Amino acid sequence: MPELAEVEHSRKQWDPGKNDVILDVDVARPEIRVFRGTDVPTLRDRLSGRRLLASEARGKQMLFQFSDGCWLGLHLGMSGELRREEQADYTPRKHDHLVLRQQKRALVFEDKRHFGRVRLHEGAEPPDWWQKLAPSILSKEFTLARLTAFVQRRRRTTIKAVLLMQEHFPGVGNWMADEILWRARIHPSTPAGNLDLAQTCGLWQQVRWVSRTAVRIISDDWTYPKTWLFAHRWEAGGQCPRCKTDLERAAIGGRTTCWCPECQRKQDAPTERATI
Repeated sequence: MPELAEVEHSRKQWDPGKNDVILDVDVARPEIRVFRGTDVPTLRDRLSGRRLLASEARGKQMLFQFSDGCWLGLHLGMSGELRREEQADYTPRKHDHLVLRQQKRALVFEDKRHFGRVRLHEGAEPPDWWQKLAPSILSKEFTLARLTAFVQRRRRTTIKAVLLMQEHFPGVGNWMADEILWRARIHPSTPAGNLDLAQTCGLWQQVRWVSRTAVRIISDDWTYPKTWLFAHRWEAGGQCPRCKTDLERAAIGGRTTCWCPECQRKQDAPTERATI
């Protein structure tokens, strides 16, 4: 499932199409789930002739701005991705559900499992659903105080489950949560309310660092350096890249979780409560 860095990487695939006009819009199967709530004939009519101006990713969603107050929202779901084909007469593949044709290229939205979504909005301002999304982890609004308050409101919940809550950690999914906790040296089953001030500060720093660095270094094959937990979390006999201890795995927060039992020792009793 795409997470923050993969979504940002996917968004950038359409960047070469900025300032160019959409000449035509292809939708092969308007009845499928990705177009729920969207009138496809209107989508074709409104996007044709508009110029792509800008785009932004927030969590697992993207918003593309076109000229004359037209906005296209895309959610990648579980298997969606954006591509760019360098020929205007590109023939869509089976799961290419939306193709925006420009003079020199085709901008493609693909989704094999149909859990993504396409939304159209017209107006001077971005759509309401976009403005109601949580602030990006990479924005200045994602502060230590905001994280601390959120964690303490869910003090009985495991910290792994808390990190997966999109209303505060938009774009953080299973592997990113594991990476963040490994770098912060926090066991994933630790109740959120057990974190002390130093651990909470470390968690906030690692949420920011992992998100920012992942966006910067991600490649087309969605891999990360061998110094990251990501590179070893599914290896048979995988070891911690920091201390070489065998990694452990279990279901925590409803997701298969990987951690190092040496670097992330289990914490049972509450310590000094974090306050900011």
